Amino acid sequence: MSNLHHPLEDYTRSGMIPHIWCNGCGNGIILGEFARALDELKYDRDKVVVVSGIGCIGRISGYTNTDSFHTTHGRALAFAVGVKAARPDLKPIVISGDGDLFAIGGNHFIHAARRNVDVAVICSNNFNYGMTGGQAGPTTPVGAFTTTSRYGNIEHPFNLVHLAAASGAVYVARWTTIHVKRIRESMKKAISRKGFSFVEIVTPCPEEYGRRNKIADPILGMKWLREVSEVRSNIDPIEAVIGPDKIIVGEFVDVEKPEFSDLLWEKNRSVQAELEKVGRRTNVAI
Repeated sequence: MSNLHHPLEDYTRSGMIPHIWCNGCGNGIILGEFARALDELKYDRDKVVVVSGIGCIGRISGYTNTDSFHTTHGRALAFAVGVKAARPDLKPIVISGDGDLFAIGGNHFIHAARRNVDVAVICSNNFNYGMTGGQAGPTTPVGAFTTTSRYGNIEHPFNLVHLAAASGAVYVARWTTIHVKRIRESMKKAISRKGFSFVEIVTPCPEEYGRRNKIADPILGMKWLREVSEVRSNIDPIEAVIGPDKIIVGEFVDVEKPEFSDLLWEKNRSVQAELEKVGRRTNVAI
């Protein structure tokens, strides 16, 4: 028998590899850097819950060697908030796509950020619904071609880092899959922060978005990301634009404030104490 041991074997399910993602898709990079982030943090895998939604990146919950859950469309954050409320000792990490998190899951995102629930969110943004046919989504750039915008998209996209910051996230960053080491460092910060953290990762989708926008070749897709990326950390996230000739990347928010599950359980204990004073003993759900 071979004594060879892959350095990330402890953090991935080797029986599920190779993954199903297309050649040139950046989701494999995201999986690799996530595993390396956990490894470098020496994070207890028994304290991690990876949650994903529907979409190409949604399959990642089956590749990570942690407790994990593949939710229905748009409900990854709802599930993760429930995990944190019931088990505040656990760290839910949501890894999902731009469509899942910001279309059907949009309300869950803004309210989880508003409450400052201790969840790390890693968003794979490929500018379209890559799994279901390449339709336009909430992050598709103006003018881009998709199966539902065949003459160029006319809808204004979300600026995800601005939305996350405005909703109350304590850590906000954006990188592309060309920035592998920066991705890993931001993942480590997001996982380590107490509160709602958000890392957007712009990633190629060669088969759907790339094919229709003349960046289908995987090498050309990565070259394009390198050419248009501009690092501008610590600016106002509203200025962190994504356009055809420029993608602003960097770390934009890093603050501290009280976290939801801590406040929830503190309130639960105080109400319980008040009830016991008057001779009533019960479990209270706030």
